[in-house]
Amino acid sequence: MYDNVQLFIAGTWRPARAGGTLPVVNPATQAVLGTVAHAEIADLDEALEAASRGFASMRNVAAFDRSKLLRTAAAHLRERVESIAPILTQEQGKPIEEARLEIRTSADILEWFAEESRRTYGRVIPARTPGVRWWVDKEPVGPVAAFTPWNFPVAQAARKLGAALAAGCSVILKGPEETPGSNAALVRALADAGLPAGAVNLVFGVPAVISQYLIPHPVIRKVSFTGSTAVGKQLAALAGAHMKRVTMELGGHAPVIVFDDTDIERSSKILALGKYRNAGQVCVSPTRFLVQDNIYDRFVERFTAHARDVRVGNGLDAGVTMGPLANPRRQAAMESLVADARQQGATLRAGGGTEPGAGPSTGNYFRPTVLADVPIAARAMNEEPFGPVALFSRFTDFDQAITEANRLSHGLAAYVYTNSISRANTALAAIESGMVSVNHQGLGMIETPFGGIKDSGYGSEGGAEAIEAYLVSKFTSSAS
Repeated sequence: MYDNVQLFIAGTWRPARAGGTLPVVNPATQAVLGTVAHAEIADLDEALEAASRGFASMRNVAAFDRSKLLRTAAAHLRERVESIAPILTQEQGKPIEEARLEIRTSADILEWFAEESRRTYGRVIPARTPGVRWWVDKEPVGPVAAFTPWNFPVAQAARKLGAALAAGCSVILKGPEETPGSNAALVRALADAGLPAGAVNLVFGVPAVISQYLIPHPVIRKVSFTGSTAVGKQLAALAGAHMKRVTMELGGHAPVIVFDDTDIERSSKILALGKYRNAGQVCVSPTRFLVQDNIYDRFVERFTAHARDVRVGNGLDAGVTMGPLANPRRQAAMESLVADARQQGATLRAGGGTEPGAGPSTGNYFRPTVLADVPIAARAMNEEPFGPVALFSRFTDFDQAITEANRLSHGLAAYVYTNSISRANTALAAIESGMVSVNHQGLGMIETPFGGIKDSGYGSEGGAEAIEAYLVSKFTSSAS
């Protein structure tokens, strides 16, 4: 069910020139699934040359035809859901139904950008002088270096590839070493759709080596990165030193403000489903739950009951609703954050450790965790957990809740639960975040903007805004 993953350069699947590989490990079993080719500088040079040629071809493909290519690739993904989903589950850990949903969503993403490709309109500007014509053309920015993460290895790559190809750019995609097979399946769907050779190139290897080489290279004109804030700042600084355009979708620490007029049963269930989706390894995952005093105990009790209903196990097994964490580093991070919070005075209501029997031979499991009365000084209240840990604290009045919601330097996602339209609108105006959802988990649809503010990055990977970062506005003034 799992093939060794190769590089894709200049329209050809091949091993690394030096023959290097890295192991791909199943996080549910610790079994080695296979290997992924390890690119080095010689491979990157070939990818850069291919991307340069690919851009020369891709920019001359009519927008109408680029749209058809992306639609064809989307159709390939839909046809291949049942073959790709087990690969994604084996290498990433998420339940098979979540894997299927991610692949279908990725097809929707490509289809959305297929439509956007046909609408990259310029404009005519009324000139000041008779006999002079002013207009603006939209042109592709050039070859793109795209860095995509392991938590949604198909969907996040689809956002970057879809936008770049729709604009007429070529791409070198640096895929995630933990989850290369599903990532490569997306590239295969695009290649099979008939893209020009070099339009998409796929490499894997040491992230720091690849980013440090590609970003400053003169061939690369645009950088897109999804990952941690710390790494994103380093890459943005490197890109800035060479005047490269960047889109940065970085970390979050999403506050959830739960007012006392909410429907406790409904909102606690929705939020528990959102918290433990993909084992909490979601950048917009609800994390800091700020609950008004007079419903705090009841809300925590109901949320905890929902957390205990989560069935943890191998994502390929029937009935499993939460798989393992993607790697042992995440497991160790959860243990450390929970231990620190308890030492600081937090109360453990559920979870708090690995699954019984979990260990090096049985996977990177961690129980759905609920911590109540977590003090602000706890590390988990200041560092993005990126795992299945829900942090609860109380608030008394509106200003107190907003102050805590805005306290951190992150500003990716936030949530508000209330039955008052007035309260919701006031909170929406006060919250500092690139995205806010009220009374449901409504973020991440491809037709809507997706991105943060402050240390959570800048730019959008969704909505009509997403393609703009891959286009240059060229102004022309012409006298007759």
